[in-house]
This record gives sequence, C-alpha cells and structure tokens, in this order.
Amino acid sequence: MTISYRLPDGATLAFDAPATGLDIAERIGKKLAKQALAVRVNGELRDVYLPVPEDAEVEVITRDSDDGLELLRHDAAHVMAEAVQELFPDTQVTIGPTIENGFYYDFHREESFTPEDLEAIEQRMREIVRRNEDIRREVWDRDEAVRFFREQGEEFKAEIIRDLPEDEEVSIYRQGDFLDLCRGPHLPSTGKLGDGFRLTKLAGAYWRGDSSQPQLQRIYGTAWRDRKELKAYLKQVEEAEKRDHRKLGREMELFHQQEEAVGSMFWHPRGWRLRQRLEQYIREKMEKHGYQEVCTPQMMDRSLWERSGHWDKFGDDMFTLCTHDDRELAIKPMNCPGHVQIFKQGLKSYRDLPVRIGEFTTLFRNEAHGALHGLMRARTFGQDDAHIFCTEEQVNEETASFIRMLREVYEAFGFTDISVKFSDRPEVRAGADEVWDRAEASLKQAVESVGLDYTLNPGEGAFYGPKLEFVLRDAIGRDWQCGTLQVDFVLPERLDATYRAEDSSERRPVMLHRAVLGSLERFLGIVIESTAGHLPLWLSPMPVMVATIVNAVDDYAIEVRDRLAAAGVPAELDLRNEKISYKVREHSGKKVPVILVVGEREAAEGKVAMRRLGSKENRELGLDEAIEELARQRQLPL
Repeated sequence: MTISYRLPDGATLAFDAPATGLDIAERIGKKLAKQALAVRVNGELRDVYLPVPEDAEVEVITRDSDDGLELLRHDAAHVMAEAVQELFPDTQVTIGPTIENGFYYDFHREESFTPEDLEAIEQRMREIVRRNEDIRREVWDRDEAVRFFREQGEEFKAEIIRDLPEDEEVSIYRQGDFLDLCRGPHLPSTGKLGDGFRLTKLAGAYWRGDSSQPQLQRIYGTAWRDRKELKAYLKQVEEAEKRDHRKLGREMELFHQQEEAVGSMFWHPRGWRLRQRLEQYIREKMEKHGYQEVCTPQMMDRSLWERSGHWDKFGDDMFTLCTHDDRELAIKPMNCPGHVQIFKQGLKSYRDLPVRIGEFTTLFRNEAHGALHGLMRARTFGQDDAHIFCTEEQVNEETASFIRMLREVYEAFGFTDISVKFSDRPEVRAGADEVWDRAEASLKQAVESVGLDYTLNPGEGAFYGPKLEFVLRDAIGRDWQCGTLQVDFVLPERLDATYRAEDSSERRPVMLHRAVLGSLERFLGIVIESTAGHLPLWLSPMPVMVATIVNAVDDYAIEVRDRLAAAGVPAELDLRNEKISYKVREHSGKKVPVILVVGEREAAEGKVAMRRLGSKENRELGLDEAIEELARQRQLPL
C-alpha cells in the first residue's frame, strides 16, 4: 500500500504507511525536520507528530514563517502558565491568547504579582525551555476533564470545558507535568521556543471581560524568533516611548485629556491649529479630486440605523439619547447612512455619476475605557470620510483615482512604505452571497487594474462589503492601518438609493466608502510619533518663532512677524528679557521648526538669523529672502 502526500511546490512524497508531519519533514531533509514546529494539512495547522491523512497537501511550518512566529507566541503563554504554577501553586490559570507582538495569560490569585515575581517567572520559563519537555495532545472525556480540573482547584478551566459546544472535542495538552486546555496546535517541545521572549508588564482584567465577575491578574509578554529580533523590538518600544504623542502633545502644548471627558481631547490653541491645518490639507486635496463637502445631522433616529444595519452591528458602541416625545436618537458613529439620504434627494441619472461627497463632522463611538489611548483611540474624532456613488463600470476608474490620491497624501507626510490587505466577506454580514460575489470580484478587478499588490485578509471585510486596507510603516518600523476603500452593494439596497440608467431603468448605485487618513486625530498621533514632533513646516501649528536678543529690537521683531503673516506664514514673538540661548532651548523643546533670531545687527541690516529645529547652526539671511523661503515651504503640498 502506497500513501502519497502533496507538497506546496507540486511535488509528491510516497510512504508505505500513514506518515506524521515530522516523517514528511524528515523525508524532505534532516535540517527541515529539526526546524519543524507544525504542519499545515489542507490549509489547517496541526501538531507535527500527528498522522497526516492520505493524499493531503502538506506544508512544513518553521519559525521563519508568520505561522511559526504565531505558534512561538502561543506556546510562550503556555510555558509562562507552567512557570507560574510551579512558583505559585495556589494560582489558577484562565485564558492565554496571542496578541500583536506577543501574548498574555490571565491568572486568579489572592496575592498580587510584583515586578520581582515577573523576573522569577521569566527565569523559570527559561528553565522549562532548557528541560525541553515534550508537548502532546490528548482528547479527554468532558466529565472527566471537568472533574480533573476541579480537583486541581482550577474552577475557571472547569467552567470553560463545561461551556464548550457538545460536539467539540476536549483537547488537553500535556507539557511535562503541566496540563492545560487548548485546541492547539503546539510546538513539539518546550525547547523549540528558544530564548527570544520577555515578560513586559502586569495589568488587571475581569473573568470573561465582565466587571461583575472575579478580578484577574494579566501578565503580558513578547516573543520573537530569536534574541536578535527581541532586542530590535525592545529597542523599538523604547524609541516609541520617547515619541509617545501624549508626552509630545504636552511638551508641544497641543492638547490634554482629563477624567471629566474620557476619550476626548481638550485642544489647546496650537493643537487646534494643527488639527485644522490637517483638515484644511485633506479638504483641499479632496476638492482637487472632485469631492463635494456636505454636512449631515449629528443625531438621527434609531430607525434609520436599523434600516442601514448599523444598529444590529454597532448598537452597543453608539451613544443614544431619548427626546421628550420618546424618540430614540443615535449620535452618529459614521456618516454613510446620512450620505445616502443626500444622494437620494432628487432624481439621479447615470450622467450624474459618479457623485463624490465627503464630510468632516465629529463622530462619536462608545469605545471601551480600557481601549482608549490618547489620539490613537478616542470616543470623539473626525474623519476624512467620503462616499462615491457610481456604476459598476466606474468602480475600476474610481478605485484607481482613489489610490493615486492616497499615495500622494502619504508621500506628503513622508510615508512611502505602504502595503495593502484585501479583506473579504466576514462570517456575520449583510447581503446575499451572490451580491458579495459581485462586490469581491469588482474590487479585485479594480485592484489588479492598477497593478496593486495585496495580501488576503480573510473574513475581515466590513459587514456590508469587501475592503482594501492601506497599511503604512512609520519611521521606527511600526505598521499602522489608516486608509480604507470598501465596495458596497448592500447599503444602497437597504436604504433604497437608485439612479436612472441609460435604458431608463432604475438601478442601484455602487457605494464606495473611502478614507485616506481615517481618524484625523489618530493620523495626527501617528505623524507626531513618526516625526518625533518634528513636523514639516507646512503642517506645523507654529512654524516660526521670532526671538529677540535685546529689547531694543522689539519693533523690528514685530515687523518680521507681521511680514511673515502677510506672506501666509504664522509666527509668534518672544520678546521676553531672557538670554537667547534660553529662548532657543525652550522653543526647540516645543518643536518649533524655525526660530528667527534678531538682534541689533540684524535689525540694522534688515536680516534674520535662521535656526532650524535639530540644527545647532544659524543661517544669516536677508528678511525678504527668509520670508520667500518660508512662504514657499509653508504651502500645502497639493
């Protein structure tokens, strides 16, 4: 009897008996067998030592792949749980998933963990890795598993097992003497984890995220393929802490937050000028690309959100209020239903399409308190939100136009490393499968027509349509998902939007939801951190500070400020009786891009001494020359 397996390159391997993933890896090569962490069998990850079904397609997973890295992080959580129970036997383990860049595990323990405990846990984890304990999957009887964990004092694990669907196997992994509930797969042994991990912080949590349930202690960690990657990541984290937009926001006098308005900003004069400047830039960019600006109500009746489908999907994240006549209104978390209402006013012909409308009004989302993070995750924010109503035949052209605009905008902010994800239909969605087939095919054709490379992001589309997600990389190597383009055949149907086709029939428009920056607040946070506060002159809320050396030249400094303002370059004055070195140091700390120093000689000769942020040198320029240079650099990069 011959059993065959197919490899990703099309080659086949034949065995006399059913083979494990490790057998297949060894047949390919001894080195690959040593590196094997798991196998993908017909698209599904499996433990490397399990038998592989006949005629399956098999791929060996190593630590060099994304799946391998995810597996390392998964097992780091389990090794941490084993270490915790060895050091603190009275601790119950609950749930420990992977997260971006690492993992965490939630524990129930009467005493609080300390930073010193984290050091001890990490050292014990390294000892467990050195033990190279085998990790093996066992399938248990449900009642037996519940009884076992209860006898061990693991009430949380027993509850999880009890709540599993009746048709789901109870999968237990034995890791040395440590047993844990997990679907898997896992590394073949703890030694495969290596030494590229670090425990990072402690936090609080509630069992199953419910504040009425017991409070847990969460231990976070990060895990990488090796110590080199770990070191690079920790350096990135250190640099990110220096660039934290909340810290820089205080130093630059941009904004602050306080408990009386959780999730919202108190914008200071300079910060609001910055926010307005960003909005001005993207507004003018949109106008250049044929968008018309509109404004829709901040509050709309619940019935509209129910018809659009947003109520069922996002109702828990909406702020609502009830009027005196008992009407329930939702404060809008997005603009799309309102934009459909504008499109529907008056009969539209195919000759009118595409219709491109955008809006910048504030949106409100009831984000969880624990998810809030300065400008990056707020409850009130603006968007460069726009919708294009077009025919199916126009989707390609509109997509290409949008991508050109997006690239221009990102380049203006210094973001040139951009990747694209194609997110297809989610499990919970609106619209029939045939509608989704058309929408996904339409978007794929549009992407391919502009030669855009993308990676598939399965199941992550919007509830009404597939989408493109544009991910930019900042100056310290972090990725940020900002721009989106979504093809929507559903909302025009649900909200009864039509246009008159060339044959006089009524048809539904295709609705493209698109944003380049996304949340304006979040994008500002990204720019502030990427530039470390060194904003380009055209964007800066205070591009120029005119600072005097002596009070005798105050009138000349005022003249310089006024002439800059007349040329479209905002400037402030520092006429204080302080040393010029003190003034330069203070304004440099506030990240003012240009300081113009004026003393008696500059006043007498009609000049200025220009110092750029980050430079220790002054350039002496005639006032006219300096104004011309700064006015040119202040222009919006349209």
